[in-house]
Amino acid sequence: MNDKDILVVGAGISGICAAAYLRMRCPGRSFSVLEGRSQLGGTWDLFRYPGIRSDSDMFTLGYSFHPWKEAAAIADGPAILRYLEETVAVHGLREHIEFDTRVQSASWSSQTQRWTVVVERTDTGITETLRCRFLWGCTGYYRYDAGYTPEFPGRERFEGDIIHPQHWPEGYDYAGKRVVVIGSGATAITVVPAMSETAAHVTMLQRSPSYILSWPREDPLVALLDGRLPEKTAHAALRLKNVLLLMASYQFSKRFPRQARRFFIDRVRKELGESFDVERHFTPDYDPWDQRVCVVPEGDFFEALKAGRTSVVTDTIDTFTDKGIQLASGVELQADVIVTATGLQLQVMGGVDLDVDGTPVSPTETLMYRGTMLSGVPNFALSLGYTNASWTLKCELVAKYVCRLLNHMDAQGYAMCEAQQNDPTLEAAPLIDLQSGYIQRAQGVIPKQGARAPWRLAQNYFVDQALLRFSRLDDGVLHFR
Repeated sequence: MNDKDILVVGAGISGICAAAYLRMRCPGRSFSVLEGRSQLGGTWDLFRYPGIRSDSDMFTLGYSFHPWKEAAAIADGPAILRYLEETVAVHGLREHIEFDTRVQSASWSSQTQRWTVVVERTDTGITETLRCRFLWGCTGYYRYDAGYTPEFPGRERFEGDIIHPQHWPEGYDYAGKRVVVIGSGATAITVVPAMSETAAHVTMLQRSPSYILSWPREDPLVALLDGRLPEKTAHAALRLKNVLLLMASYQFSKRFPRQARRFFIDRVRKELGESFDVERHFTPDYDPWDQRVCVVPEGDFFEALKAGRTSVVTDTIDTFTDKGIQLASGVELQADVIVTATGLQLQVMGGVDLDVDGTPVSPTETLMYRGTMLSGVPNFALSLGYTNASWTLKCELVAKYVCRLLNHMDAQGYAMCEAQQNDPTLEAAPLIDLQSGYIQRAQGVIPKQGARAPWRLAQNYFVDQALLRFSRLDDGVLHFR
């Protein structure tokens, strides 16, 4: 059998982060990163829809150990993929990545104190068995093989193309075509202005509005600091500024929702002018950060609206027709292409089957310990990023914590660690505190959190930094042997 100390599952932004910290902080440990596809990058390689870009600034979405050097704060997908490939090359990580290796199942044995991991080599179809002491899931929480599309009456009648952004056809030509994009989340807000550059017209059809905020494509602080501070110091300053800004926006919105609503809606009204029906099309029925806020660089979405290349319709779908979509109001939207930007599906560990001593692990029946480990699952960690800030901020904290944990086990001679939840009074709660449809649909799939520490997620970078960096490892909840 092929034995390693650590197996990391996934070579996206989380898996690359885990591998880099293992090299830096656990140099004596052997590890491999198992990637089911033939390319690294995860989301940033798989998703190819028009205009794909980061929804967080790159100074926080990028790694602290490999600073983002470009001026663009909001970057497109290809630029992010180049950055990840550069990170892998500079830090010598490619030799640790096993491509075309899809994990099918992982079984923990308390007797051998090992994980047995069954993988399929997708380029050959051969199934192999690997073993490791510690298993680290860095697959994100999206289901990559299928997005979410609700049942639309009459779908089969439509004579044009229906495309989900997660499965965008390579080289698809929509120039001169009438496009309807169904949805109002981050994907729709990205696709609409990008397609409008060559399409005849793009209509965003939404059931309800989202909060949208214009953001500078380039951070003005970059030019101010350029040449005045060393590169690493300047990057640290930019990163800290953006973390503080994100946290302040989130905390203000949660504590003063009425004022936050007014701020966001007034910004949209300033972009579009008083003549636009902001009340109908851009005033959500929920408070800011009950769902993620959509960021648009340089207001490109608003610019497309003002130029007449796009329009927004707020209504519900009655049925698809042969020529478009019939709305509940009786209006028919004519279309050659319908883009269903209707959301994603979530899953844990990329759908890998887990068991502990022969007992299957159901993630939704577990609690997350310090946002890193699952209760009752030994020698196992998950990297899940923030929902109210950049994904990578949390992944780096998790990576540092896991490396500290592994080094502690080595120093003390421990072979096994497990977070045990033995408090019958501890109440469970949803892991992610968002009202977004994709989160609500996944409540029966993803783990939960507890009502208090160390089972409660802080969703605060500075609190998490203190807890994951300085908290005692032998806290009575995390058991070693």
